[in-house]
Amino acid sequence: MRALVVRLDSMGDMLICGPAIRAVAAGGAEVSVLAGPNGAAAARLLPGVSEVLVWDCPWISAVAPPVRRADLDRLIETISRRQFAEALVLTSFHQSALPTALLLRLAGIGRIAGCSTDYPGALLDERIAEPADGPEPLRMLAIAAAAGYRLPAGDSGGLAIVPALPEIPVALPVDYLVVHAGATAPARTCSPATWAGIVAGLGCAGWPVVLTGGTAAETAELAPAVPSSVDLGGRLELSQLASVLTAARAVVVGNTGPAHLAAAAGTPVVCLFAPVVPAVRWAPFTNRLVLLGDQHAACAGSRARGCPVAGHPCLDTITGEQVLAALSELGVHQPEVIDA
Repeated sequence: MRALVVRLDSMGDMLICGPAIRAVAAGGAEVSVLAGPNGAAAARLLPGVSEVLVWDCPWISAVAPPVRRADLDRLIETISRRQFAEALVLTSFHQSALPTALLLRLAGIGRIAGCSTDYPGALLDERIAEPADGPEPLRMLAIAAAAGYRLPAGDSGGLAIVPALPEIPVALPVDYLVVHAGATAPARTCSPATWAGIVAGLGCAGWPVVLTGGTAAETAELAPAVPSSVDLGGRLELSQLASVLTAARAVVVGNTGPAHLAAAAGTPVVCLFAPVVPAVRWAPFTNRLVLLGDQHAACAGSRARGCPVAGHPCLDTITGEQVLAALSELGVHQPEVIDA
């Protein structure tokens, strides 16, 4: 049987669907994923995925493309040719599953599951109401369960990525920390000056630091804080970033996609978490986590992409000393240097 799992937004949004996708695959289905352009590379890292289709959805993408009938017709035809027996539409609380379900119905999919507060009519066969606040991966698993899919015994339900990852493209120091300073939404990361102070504090404590980010500009300002740091900003594909995060002692990161990637890699995470989205839903889904940042700041729950409060107080008061204390809380200690 062939099943389609739909998640149409970003990298982190896709990674938190991993447990639900594994549940569908464990039920015997060959799983294809319909992803947005920003989530497709993450979908390819998820266990249980046999195919990734890519579509830029006008009602989901942050920078929405225009609605064009030719694009919708092409998508319907692409899905129809594959003859999926059923589909799961995975959405967050602020998204509607119904427009996507309509297209899937027009593509001939006979059984569709999703979450909807609104009356779905004939669009959903298995509908769950909006669940209570909780981690997003559990919301996705609830939709899978409504369709009859559950994780097999021995699967803890945590985030995971495939073990076959590419080699790290450059030589890295032993026992390094990753600092990932970038974020697609500026409100969800510190200012460059705050990051520079954190990086300098890590360097002074003796940590080898590897800098990662979506662009070279995001890391170029930080590299001088630790002259011995390795700057990989803008140089890594997502699968290579996964390799770098997997091999790290810990990752220091804002609430952005690589925080979820680090959690899926099993690496301890110090997450500088801006409360513009609730941590109860969107904190990295791992027990190897310390959250920093004022979760009661004035921006809490605003879903703002740019900081709405002067001075970015929820994150820009964080110091290198706090990050070092968080690493210690996680049991991540700088190895002792033993003289020969």
